[in-house]
Amino acid sequence: MMLCRALLVSLIFALPAYGDSFNSTIDLFEASPSVKPFFENAYGYAVFPTVGKGAIGIGGAYGKGQVYVDHKIVGTITLRKLSVGFQVGGQAFSEIIFLKDERAFNEFTGNTYEFDASASAVAITAGAQAQTGTVGDTAGASAGPSTGAHAETSYNRGTAVFVHALGGLMLEAAVGGQKFKYKPIEDGPGTEG
Repeated sequence: MMLCRALLVSLIFALPAYGDSFNSTIDLFEASPSVKPFFENAYGYAVFPTVGKGAIGIGGAYGKGQVYVDHKIVGTITLRKLSVGFQVGGQAFSEIIFLKDERAFNEFTGNTYEFDASASAVAITAGAQAQTGTVGDTAGASAGPSTGAHAETSYNRGTAVFVHALGGLMLEAAVGGQKFKYKPIEDGPGTEG
């Protein structure tokens, strides 16, 4: 477990240029024609500039993000995942999670939200045309060419997930099992009082 933690920490700090800006991460995703409509129609979204993932048998993932409603920051959020099984390697990726409506926002920010094992994402490949490709349960496993220019994506349980690989190689890269902890900013949606 200590080796996994050390691998994860070193991976996160090895890629500071990729994850130091929420705005640049949002710009990256917004440049994709397949993702842009989600920015226009979703109730809100969570952005993780860098999610680090490492494993040698037992794996873990961690990332810090911000939650937006009406393109304004309403809270901070952490992503954690622990997994067991055949897996080896390390990976870093950016992730954005769109929340379809207020119900999805409330469920997601309730601090008990977890993606089930079948959760999937669409991988965004950065490039001149910002193409996308569906990846299913191996979301973000490849930073190579995408499988399609305009992948159809819909909401699952009120969320739609997109990832962009930043570096590394990992044989297991599903978003299933990710757990989230939300902390609202004063006077933002999701704040009681």
